[in-house]
Amino acid sequence: MRTAKVDVPTEDGTADSYLAVPDGGPHPGVLLFPDAFGLRPRIEEMANRIAEAGYAVLVPNLLYRGGPAGDIDLAGLEDPEKRGAIFGKIMPLIQALDTAAITRDARAYLDFFAAQEGVDPGPVVITGYCMGGTNALRVIEAFPDRVKAIGSFHGGRLATDEPDSPHLSVGRITGEVYFGHADQDHAMTVEQIKTLESALDEAGVRYRSEVYEGAPHGYTMTDTAAYHEEGERRHWENLFALLERVNG
Repeated sequence: MRTAKVDVPTEDGTADSYLAVPDGGPHPGVLLFPDAFGLRPRIEEMANRIAEAGYAVLVPNLLYRGGPAGDIDLAGLEDPEKRGAIFGKIMPLIQALDTAAITRDARAYLDFFAAQEGVDPGPVVITGYCMGGTNALRVIEAFPDRVKAIGSFHGGRLATDEPDSPHLSVGRITGEVYFGHADQDHAMTVEQIKTLESALDEAGVRYRSEVYEGAPHGYTMTDTAAYHEEGERRHWENLFALLERVNG
């Protein structure tokens, strides 16, 4: 397996990214959209685990407009108070990333990824975490012919009162979607989950939507205070099952 730090050119700049590709190929592609804390050893570890299972993986820095990954000091993510303070610094970058920017960026990620050696240029799967899960839903809606499935884990604000809420465009999806919701998540309440599921049902989308009991928002991230061992294990089980279904 080869791994490398790569720069993805976009309409708005350059997204520093991480690429992991097994030997041989071409291999089915997986875009990994990280949480708000972005590219770091934990995310690279997750990308490598997926690549070791036979998939090519690209992890873009979704918040590259705020500078390369590493510009914000992430020391203390395992402490609840420090984690909250770090998130507060990142929030303006998240809020500035609107649907139009997400779509422009996604086109650049998909084009770059498809051109890489060892990567199948066909439709990809996106696995996304927290804000990355929300972005993943927007991208499969924007590019249904280029994204065959998504897995959104502890994604937030998937169904809101905003005019561009992701749940309002699920009718564009032609692939499969999976949602692993955090339990009692302020960013994705029980009512919001019901709204999302109703929209998916009405649109006839192939999906699974589950709440991981006891798992807090951010449960997959071993380097933060939100880590939940059983939630992380369940996430891997469902992610690999999804990858096998759509790539079988």
